[in-house]
Amino acid sequence: MTAPEGAPALVLAVPGLPSVENRRLAEEVVSIARSELPGLDARIGFVESGDAEFPSLREVLAQAAAEEARDEEAAEGEGEALAWPAPVVVPLLAGPDSSNQRVIRQAVLDSGTGAALTDVLGPHPLLAEAVHVRLSEAGLARADRARLFTVATAADGIVLVTVGGEEAVQAAGITGMLLSARLAVPVLAAALDLDGSVAATAERLTEAGSQQLALAPCLIGPEIADGLLVAGAKEAGCPAAEPLGAYPAVGRLVLSAYMAEVGITPDRPSQGSPVR
Repeated sequence: MTAPEGAPALVLAVPGLPSVENRRLAEEVVSIARSELPGLDARIGFVESGDAEFPSLREVLAQAAAEEARDEEAAEGEGEALAWPAPVVVPLLAGPDSSNQRVIRQAVLDSGTGAALTDVLGPHPLLAEAVHVRLSEAGLARADRARLFTVATAADGIVLVTVGGEEAVQAAGITGMLLSARLAVPVLAAALDLDGSVAATAERLTEAGSQQLALAPCLIGPEIADGLLVAGAKEAGCPAAEPLGAYPAVGRLVLSAYMAEVGITPDRPSQGSPVR
């Protein structure tokens, strides 16, 4: 399957402070989406930037809209009546984060392009898979429950951390239940940006009998403030896995959010503008 002709651009909204590392991560996510849907027009806009090296979300939307307007004008000049769809913005957020979502929504409105904004990527079973893989890469969980070998450092309790307050904790809790089923160990969610949340969650796990904890971010990476993850691991008194990063499931979830908004299905790609 390829992207339908005239499909809107996918604009990946990257939260947090721009950096070369975050740009590389976003490029990998976009590359995964393009590999799943060849012909996809995918771009990257940084939420907290106005730098030419890291184009802001508003600037990227304006550029996409300008290009679509030129294409529409050219089509009209050739006697074709085409209505080019506005871009679709997908936040690079694993779960609800009211602060980042508010900024992204405002940037979309300020762009004046009529761009559509999708929901965040989780909770979702693919996120539980991604967290599991990151834990196994850190030696904190078995890669596969069906295998007979054990990992000496495998955790018997997981603190699944997020950012975004209580709403984010509730959403991460759903992914946590899926992760718990995969690992056969208790998983509780906590917020890195709520004072005492991580420590209280770690205490609940130890009181329930867990003796070897691990911290697992249900976070992609750019949305985590510097030092926040290290502080969380210290607060819980346990080792931590890496954020999800550009795990393939993240790229697939970004594409899924875009396709749902546009109206493209794996079996039957839609034609023309999406119905809003």
